[in-house]
Amino acid sequence: MSLNRLLLAVLVLFPFLALGTPPLFDLDEGAFTASTTEMFLRGDFLSSYLLGEPRYDKPILIYWLQAISVSLLGHSEFTWRLPSALASSLWILATHAFVSRVRDGRAALVAALIIATAAGLTIITRAATADALLNLFLAIAGYATWLWLREREQRWLYAAWLAMALGFLSKGPIALLLPVGTLFLWCATRRDWRSFLSWALAPGPLLLFLAIALPWFVIQTWNEGPGFLSGFFFKHNLSRFDTPMEGHGGTLFYYVPVVLLSLLPHTGLLLIALTRLKSIWRDELLRFGLLWFLLAFVVFSFSGTKLPHYVYYGYGGLVLILAAQVEHKAARWLLAITGAITFALLLAVPSLLDQATTRLKPDDLLLAQDISSHFGPGYWLWCGTALVISLLPLLLRPMKTRFALCGNGLLAGATMAFFLLPIIGQMQQGPVKKAGLLARDLSGPLLLHGINTPSFQTYAGRRVEKRPPRAGDLVLTRESRLNELPTSEVIFRERSYVLARVK
Repeated sequence: MSLNRLLLAVLVLFPFLALGTPPLFDLDEGAFTASTTEMFLRGDFLSSYLLGEPRYDKPILIYWLQAISVSLLGHSEFTWRLPSALASSLWILATHAFVSRVRDGRAALVAALIIATAAGLTIITRAATADALLNLFLAIAGYATWLWLREREQRWLYAAWLAMALGFLSKGPIALLLPVGTLFLWCATRRDWRSFLSWALAPGPLLLFLAIALPWFVIQTWNEGPGFLSGFFFKHNLSRFDTPMEGHGGTLFYYVPVVLLSLLPHTGLLLIALTRLKSIWRDELLRFGLLWFLLAFVVFSFSGTKLPHYVYYGYGGLVLILAAQVEHKAARWLLAITGAITFALLLAVPSLLDQATTRLKPDDLLLAQDISSHFGPGYWLWCGTALVISLLPLLLRPMKTRFALCGNGLLAGATMAFFLLPIIGQMQQGPVKKAGLLARDLSGPLLLHGINTPSFQTYAGRRVEKRPPRAGDLVLTRESRLNELPTSEVIFRERSYVLARVK
C-alpha cells in the first residue's frame, strides 16, 4: 500500500476515532436519539416525537438510520453516532474521488484531510444528528452537478437529483436550495442559462427526486394533518430566517470567527485564498466552489437563527479552494503558525473554561467545578508535544508543506477525538447519563423539571414526560429547582443534577 493510500485509509476511519467515548450531548444529540428512542417506545416508525410531543424539526431519514443501527448493534453512544460516522467517511471518500478526477491526487488528499481533521468538522462528522448526512448529500449533489457540466453524461444528472432527494429527507429544503442556487449563480456568471434549464428541468431526474423525497411527506400530512406541513416548512424552516429560534441568534458577522476557528489548524490555506480571489474566480471549478460556499455563508449570515454548523453546508465547495492553495510559497509557514495557534488554544482551554466560571449561574458553577482535574497529564503532554511539532516547519526550512498539513491535521483531529470531546462531554453530560442509566431500572413515571436534557430519555430507554410532578414520579432537575418539587427523596445527586422521587 502506498503512503497516499495509507493516509486516505486513516482519514476515512477518522470519524470513528473514540466515537463512543463522550456521552451524548444535549440538546441536539439528545433530541435526535430521544426521538428515535420514542419511535421504539411508541411502535411508530413513521412519525418523530420528543417527550410526548410531535417533533416536526427534521425529516425522517436520520431516525430510520439510527433505529437500524441500534437494532442491529445495541444501544450505545457508538451505535447512535454510527450513521453519522459512516456518512462522514463517505463524504471524505466522495471528495477524494471527485478532486482526483478533476484535479490530482495531491489536491484530493488535502481536501479529504481538511474534512476529516478541521476542528469544527471533527465535531459535526461524529455527532448523532442529521448534519453529517446532509453534508454528504450536498457534496455528492455539487460534485455530480459539476461532472455533468463537464461531461454531459446523464448518470451525473441522476446522481445529483438522487443526492438532493436523500438530503431533503435528511434536513429539508436546504438540500435543494444550495445545489440549485450554486448552479444558478455559476451559470449567471457565464450567462449560460441553457445549461441551468437543462439541469433543473430534466424530467427523469425530477421524477426520481419526487419519487424519493415526496412519499414520506405525503404520508405524514395524511396522518398528522396540515399542522405537520406548517410546522415543518413554515416554523422550522422559513421562520428560522425571520427570528432566532431557541435563543440561537447572532450578528451579521457571526460566521466570520466561526469559519476561522472551525478550519483550524488549516486556516492558513483560507488566508492564502483570500489574497488570490481573482485567480480563484478565473478558474471555473474554483469559482463553482466559491459560489457554493458564499451562498451558504450569506444565506445563514442573514438568517435570524444561527448555529455554527450551518455554514459547514458550504464546505464541500470551500475545500476545493483550500486544496488548491497548498503549493503557494507562503503555505508552509502559514500552516505552521495556524497549527501552533491551534495547539496553544487547546493548551489554554482549561484556563479559559476556568475563567468563564466567574460568569456562570450557580447550577452551571457546580457542573464546572474542579475543571483542572478533568485535564490530566496526558492532555498536557499530548498538546505540548503537538505544539512543538507544529513549529518544526518554521525551524527546519527543508521540511515540506505536506508535513505541516498532515501532521497538524492528524494531531489536532486526534486531540479533539481522544481528549477534548470526551472531557467536555463528561463534564457537561456525565451526570445526565448516570441519572438516565439509574432510572432505567427504577419504577415510576420519569419527568424532566426545569431542564431540557432529552438524552435522559435515551439513556433511560423509557418515556420521559414534561408535566407537573405527582406522587411516585421520578424527576430529573437541577439543584436550584429542587425546592420547587413537592416533598421528595433524593436518589441521585451529582454536580447540580438531582434525580428525586416525589412522595
